Amino acid sequence: MNAPIASRRRPSPEALAAVLGELEARFGERAVVNASILEQHGHGEGLADAALPDVVVYPHDDEEVAAIVRSCAAARVPVIAFGVGTSLEGHVAAIHGGVCVDLSQMNRVLEINAEDLDCRVQAGVTREELNADLKGTGLFFPIDPGANATLGGMAATRASGTNAVRYGTMRENVLGLTVVTADGDIVTTGGRARKSSAGYDLTRLYVGSEGTLGIITEVSLRLYGVPEAMSAAVGQFDDLRSAVQTVIVAMQMGIPVARIELLDEVQMDACIRHSKLEGYAAKPTLFFEFHGTSASVAEQAELMQQLAAEHGGGAFRFATAQEDRSKLWKARHNAYYAALALQPGSFGFSTDACVPISRLADCVLETRADIDATGLTCPIVGHVGDGNFHVLVLFDPHDAGQRARAEGLASRVSMRAIAMGGTCTGEHGVGIHKLEALVAEHGKAVGLMRTIKRALDPLDIMNPGKTVPLEQATGDGR
Repeated sequence: MNAPIASRRRPSPEALAAVLGELEARFGERAVVNASILEQHGHGEGLADAALPDVVVYPHDDEEVAAIVRSCAAARVPVIAFGVGTSLEGHVAAIHGGVCVDLSQMNRVLEINAEDLDCRVQAGVTREELNADLKGTGLFFPIDPGANATLGGMAATRASGTNAVRYGTMRENVLGLTVVTADGDIVTTGGRARKSSAGYDLTRLYVGSEGTLGIITEVSLRLYGVPEAMSAAVGQFDDLRSAVQTVIVAMQMGIPVARIELLDEVQMDACIRHSKLEGYAAKPTLFFEFHGTSASVAEQAELMQQLAAEHGGGAFRFATAQEDRSKLWKARHNAYYAALALQPGSFGFSTDACVPISRLADCVLETRADIDATGLTCPIVGHVGDGNFHVLVLFDPHDAGQRARAEGLASRVSMRAIAMGGTCTGEHGVGIHKLEALVAEHGKAVGLMRTIKRALDPLDIMNPGKTVPLEQATGDGR
């Protein structure tokens, strides 16, 4: 059994002063110690328990990122990569201080290869910026986690979102990466070929590593042709089980929908109020989107409507015009803010889980019963076509008892999914909030993850304290 990696502590004042001096000399005003900037970079959009870095640096290219890492490695100072701060599990909190590398100014689309359906971008390009650049090419990038996240951050957290049921996640859509390693080297993984048997798959190792093995600075991505036709539809149900069963049967039948989103009655009520969705009832609801030819879209929609009717769903409301579809999906993407408006003054965080499609109804319904028992207000939403759902947990930040119930509920959601053959996170990642759940899910394999971390980051400077629990714990392999 390997020895545990030593506990990480904040860098000494002397080491930190040396690094700050080097960064200020090289980057000038792009090395920032302003208190408000540090606070902005001390948390994402999850639980806002900020842990501030000591400095924020804005590099412009790979070599500048490498120079930052080399300085930090020499002094054993932590390095935390930052995109736009939309992560949800504490990924960007500088829990041991150190240097925050904000990649937002590395925002160039480097190449678009329309004939080969691929592109290469710097890590700070957001998904919306990429799709704006692709206008006129007949291509688009489909991965849509809701937030306008950077593509480097999406790769680092293995993001997915509403389109994953048809187009997959970042894991399937990243062809290659440029990464700055923990010793400041610049390496390229993967390539533009659609398949390869050459060596270890380092691209997949870094996708989802959450900045703990290196900093992703460039991403090569698959692109897709814009569908000839798109149509959105909304179906409403009298109970949650009927809505979920509709999804399960649709997936088992292989209906190629592009999106299937579940909103329970609590979330639908919030969206109706917040996004002014007129004509809808506060009841369990499915949002659909169909992509393809005009004929195939019509066929998919007809099949889904028949299936929904067999499970007690009402008639679909269709949206084929771009503005109507945009309004629906904007309402879905604003679900978090709509939920917060249900309890003004409350704080909220989102937790997610993913289960085999056959267990989806069990997991969602047991979770709904668990929520009701806590007395908390917690809407359920989900990319349920691939078994992934989210619980938006609201609580009074000044009530320690409510926070304890909220965190306990989130833990039970993870453990319930694991017990059903699923995972503690389908897309949010582990960060700092799901370390115990990761151990419960992967057991002895966590020891192997720890070995990889030790090999690629022996000084534990890359986003320390996240993703893989480095302290030796009790139990098999831990």
